[in-house]
Amino acid sequence: MTTPTGPAESAARDGSLRHLLDRAVLVEQRVRRAVDARQLGDPAPDDAFRGLYLSDETVHRLLDAGPRTFAVTTPDSTDAGLLAETESRADTAEAAGRPTRLRSLARGFGLSPLDVEILLIALLPDLDDRFERFYGYLNDDVTRRRPTTGLALGLCGLSPADAAARCRLSPQAPLHAGGLLLVEEPDRPFLGRALRVPDRVTAHLLGDDTTDPRIVDLLVPRQDTPAVESRTGLPVGRGTGLGPAPNGRSGVVPGAEPGIGDPAALARALATGVPLVYLREEQGGAGSALAAAAVARAGHGVLAVDLDRVARDLNPAEAIRILTREAKLTSCALVCAPLDALTREPDRIEIIRTVTDVPVPAVLVGRVPWDAAWSTRPPLLLHAPRVEPASRAALWTAAYPGHLPPGLDVTHVLSPFLLAPDQIARAARAAAQTATLDGGTLRPDHVRAGARSQNAAGLDRLARRTEPAVTWSDLVLPADTQAQLRELAARARHRDQVLGEWGMRPGGGRGRGVTALFAGDSGTGKTMSAEVIAADLGLDLYTVDLATVIDKYVGETEKNLERIFSEAAGINGVLLFDEADAIFGKRSEVKDAHDRYANVESAYLLQRMETFDGLAVLATNLRANLDDAFTRRLDLVIDFPLPDTAQRRALWDRCLAPVLPGTADLDLDFCAQSFELSGGNIRSVAVTAAYLAAESGNPVTMADLIHAIQREYQKLGRLTLTSEFGPYMPLLTG
Repeated sequence: MTTPTGPAESAARDGSLRHLLDRAVLVEQRVRRAVDARQLGDPAPDDAFRGLYLSDETVHRLLDAGPRTFAVTTPDSTDAGLLAETESRADTAEAAGRPTRLRSLARGFGLSPLDVEILLIALLPDLDDRFERFYGYLNDDVTRRRPTTGLALGLCGLSPADAAARCRLSPQAPLHAGGLLLVEEPDRPFLGRALRVPDRVTAHLLGDDTTDPRIVDLLVPRQDTPAVESRTGLPVGRGTGLGPAPNGRSGVVPGAEPGIGDPAALARALATGVPLVYLREEQGGAGSALAAAAVARAGHGVLAVDLDRVARDLNPAEAIRILTREAKLTSCALVCAPLDALTREPDRIEIIRTVTDVPVPAVLVGRVPWDAAWSTRPPLLLHAPRVEPASRAALWTAAYPGHLPPGLDVTHVLSPFLLAPDQIARAARAAAQTATLDGGTLRPDHVRAGARSQNAAGLDRLARRTEPAVTWSDLVLPADTQAQLRELAARARHRDQVLGEWGMRPGGGRGRGVTALFAGDSGTGKTMSAEVIAADLGLDLYTVDLATVIDKYVGETEKNLERIFSEAAGINGVLLFDEADAIFGKRSEVKDAHDRYANVESAYLLQRMETFDGLAVLATNLRANLDDAFTRRLDLVIDFPLPDTAQRRALWDRCLAPVLPGTADLDLDFCAQSFELSGGNIRSVAVTAAYLAAESGNPVTMADLIHAIQREYQKLGRLTLTSEFGPYMPLLTG
């Protein structure tokens, strides 16, 4: 929020200040009369130390006078005339479309005329330093320069024993509950407690709308909340509409109501007074951006709140109160996201309850189902679509600070990435920085790098992240296997179109994930193939060793898996489950408690894989051990056979890198024909031979290669037979 600077805004600000000062004159008149009355009954008005001590004479006078009353400034006809004149000018300004800030504040917070009087009395020391001394004199204590509750009631012509008047200063009353007035020094008796107006409220009444410093760090910067409607107009139609959440599930909304796909539907709901809305979105959803656009269309400002930061605040309840006050002062609605993190820890559920109870319009955004226990008032439950590829590219282009080079297809490059509008904007800026550092010309790899920079870091603690460094040309596989791998990459690239726009996976709460099984012996290229697919899509590879996920305690394995899937939902990457048969194994007949809980783990994983929205690859050496229910749910099952002679020959060429010096006697044809090794074994042999050459200081010789093959056989537990080593048998050691 910033201070308005336009001519109309300046005129409105000047009018508000005039109205505020006019009302302050009324308070000043009452203060003058109170000072005069005090002086008439003061036995020593010229005492320089008055208010700093109590003399015997003063004590006896207080005892003889009986209960003290502050009601010495009953409004007179002069006050009524000044008030009528002041309000008449305010009426004229309001009729011209320039309501004063004091009136707007009174309406927005539900203040009574008495509340406004008390607020002004407490406000004056911050506008005119004379009132510090006035109040010190009237408080009979020069060190107390703010009005007390008793003095404020007296200046309003009310008795301190008036229960209705005292109630206006209670914690539940609008002034205190709305954060407009602070009743300080609670250890003092009620009538002696000081009243203070927070600096933010004072600044607002004076025309300054700079956001309260207390909550600046809790808000999402404006540049991270692009106006999706004005920039692209998210596509309206089947599977993209903003519509009622289907049975509380996220996913496609087949046959969405016409016209409900843009922010107008939510805007109408907010305009009719709906106080609470929950938008459930998918990964890469446009929930926050749609909410912001709808709130703006409903005539409210947008206060975008980061709930993760609120949860980390030292005093979340206070932070929410100040956020609510800021929203009321600036006629904003709260757009709060993400809700997910607050639901994972029981002690943070209270934050959700506090947010849902705020007296301003609030739109919450998250991926988890709504729990009725979170709020005493039911929210309007809606489903927010993800940003589809065409809109994704349009948002990226709009956020990119420069001109795109001809021929760069942003839609195609970003198709594998599920990004929310704010992530898209940041990805575009990150790509621009990378391109500048790399010579200034934007390339597809810069776009992908910018998109990858938006990945959350949580999964790095649960899986090993690899930046792919291999391509299709590095693979040596049968033609059919390579064809299936390319089909897998195509599925990941076009899933939004096939599963989203065309709706080819309807019902059942299924996600848009792509899953495949890589089955084959160790070293046949399963992990490398996953890395190649990740490189082709421009994604990172996250390798999860399921053997480390399994826990002997009941329920812990499911928790570990859920943690992985939850973190994976926040990243764009290829998720590789190594040693998948460790947990994806066949379910067995229940003969004891161990069998029962093992089956529970498998059943849970079956369900969780079905709703996963990312690209998951399961790698196993033992395909026969996998449960048939898993294979039914897989998009592709790709077998990785051991390489034949021609493929082994190609692998020997690839593994003995061109930069590795070698002698002319290397008989790679013999190696390919005689030694039935997998690609991983051949690479291991090549590395061992390279170390032998480095130690000797000579190029790699056939003797080095045979020695390395011998060591690999020893690792594998295989015998070194003459039929395999043939003429090179004499080169063996030992």
